Amino acid sequence: MQRSGFDPGKAVRTLRDEVDTLFDRFVERPLGVIKGQVVPSVDVSETDAELHVAADLPGMDEKDMEVSVTGQTLTIRGQRKQEREETGKICHVIERAYGSFSRSIQLPAAVKADQVQASYKKGVLRIVLPKKEILQAKRVEIKSEEE
Repeated sequence: MQRSGFDPGKAVRTLRDEVDTLFDRFVERPLGVIKGQVVPSVDVSETDAELHVAADLPGMDEKDMEVSVTGQTLTIRGQRKQEREETGKICHVIERAYGSFSRSIQLPAAVKADQVQASYKKGVLRIVLPKKEILQAKRVEIKSEEE
């Protein structure tokens, strides 16, 4: 008696290979890039006194960016304008994303919004956010009223 050609083990391996390939493509090109959206990659780090954010925004001008802080949320907005290509040119591949974007990041600490500083150099937006002082609980001495 001959068995059918279906092999469940092979089907599972094939599915796993396809999922692995999809995951590898996602890691190489974040979802925003796959969808053609501008989504800046960011690094967030901190010291005892400050939070530091670096956002990759190559090919942009400072005037096309906006940074705001509301509570513990940092928002970076902007617009990457498409460079005008020469007429008569045939484009074979267009992978760079253009258009408006907004990226909000939940900050790990409260910051002094009025003291935030931002600078832009070589395609990287750097933001320094001084932390608010955390009020420490003060121990209160309890005095005895016994005489």
